[in-house]
Amino acid sequence: MDYDVLYSLLKTPALKLDSEADARDSAERLKAVLTGDGSVRVEYVQDEADARWHLEVYRFRHGIDHVTVLDSDFLVGGDYEQLAKSATILAGLIGPGAEIHRGEAKAAVKDFKDALDWLLNEAKRNLGIQRYKGLGEMNPEQLWETTMDPTVRRLLKVQIDDAIAADEIFITLMGEEVEPRRHFIETNALGVRNLDV
Repeated sequence: MDYDVLYSLLKTPALKLDSEADARDSAERLKAVLTGDGSVRVEYVQDEADARWHLEVYRFRHGIDHVTVLDSDFLVGGDYEQLAKSATILAGLIGPGAEIHRGEAKAAVKDFKDALDWLLNEAKRNLGIQRYKGLGEMNPEQLWETTMDPTVRRLLKVQIDDAIAADEIFITLMGEEVEPRRHFIETNALGVRNLDV
């Protein structure tokens, strides 16, 4: 689901799709929250198969319409129920003139998204991120801090029980062909527990 659509549901009172009037009202309320740059279209549509109403949110980005469908199954589900509860709890916590502080820095915020965005930018301001293909690209100080310092380094033993399977995985991940690598990543992405980027 589109992040902006999901976030806008926090600011929109409970949506209903029981009738055409409910669907129209829900579409108008959702569009009022979403519309900022004119790139959003919200339509209420009746399904031909079961005559139920749903909302289709079209967000035009980078020359492509992205569609998010909000149907009655979503609105009666646990995710939307939790979202509605969160909206009730958060409503009114940040009012006009609210500020966020971090050390000496501060900023005016109008909602939690503003506060989170500002905090993340503040946290990143003094953070330097560098990427290296290999240890040979690092200067001696960086190599000591990241790899060689015995007080913080970890040595892990890698044991290869099946050399053929290990070789196949190596060829898949490091080989010239892109499609097997993409398939491997898509298949195993959700099972990753420790990822170093």
